Amino acid sequence: MRLVTAATATDNALEVRDVVKRFGGVVALGGVSMTVPRGQITALVGDNGAGKSTLVRCLSGVHAPDEGQVLVAGEPAVFGSPLGARGYGIETVFQELALADNLDVSANIFLGRELRHGLGGLYRLKKKEMARRSEELLQRYAINMPSAHAPVRRLSGGQRQGVAIARAVGTGHTKAVLMDEPTAALGVQETAKVLGIVRTLADSGLGVLLISHNMQQVIDTADQVFVLRGGRMVAGMRTADTSTQELVHYITTGVGLSEK
Repeated sequence: MRLVTAATATDNALEVRDVVKRFGGVVALGGVSMTVPRGQITALVGDNGAGKSTLVRCLSGVHAPDEGQVLVAGEPAVFGSPLGARGYGIETVFQELALADNLDVSANIFLGRELRHGLGGLYRLKKKEMARRSEELLQRYAINMPSAHAPVRRLSGGQRQGVAIARAVGTGHTKAVLMDEPTAALGVQETAKVLGIVRTLADSGLGVLLISHNMQQVIDTADQVFVLRGGRMVAGMRTADTSTQELVHYITTGVGLSEK
């Protein structure tokens, strides 16, 4: 089994060590280990039922691992909810995005953590301040948007992804961003724009975990890739050292082309 050479613990935004997750008698994850270095895009690939979604849910706080460790910036992290995961700086952009179509861009970026002023039960939203900060955030990560005041319901699929990404990094203490098939429903041009944003996130020093079924996209975009099969990690390598054909072979057989 090929495994990518591990960075030092503090070089990793996120690290998984021997994580096990069971559902009754079914072992969904059987001792999975992987790293998500700072400043890099790490891809996670595997067939349906391989355990990708379960691993993402463990990292995002939806599920708690039965065994093993999750480390954030080299320190052990224990959390039992999505809010707990966000407290450690782990943000997840799911396929559903969970945007509020009746609100504008800035309101979605600050959804659940709105800026307010007032006393007691009487307060007003700082809409101008939220719009200003949203514009700065969009510019910093090269997320093209008509305006922070644009209604989300009128945005394209790629722009909606941009809003969800901006919300994920808008806390100011994000360390790792997990992205579940961010380009699945997008055309060629919008896919390129979203992947450009993903690269900007990594270039800013964040660790990015990209879940994808598109092997060519993984080779072209990610710095390293891990392969899950049957709940076990069968390979991890630099994308420069593999190919789409080999990734497909790992996914379908559990071994690389040179291991046949």
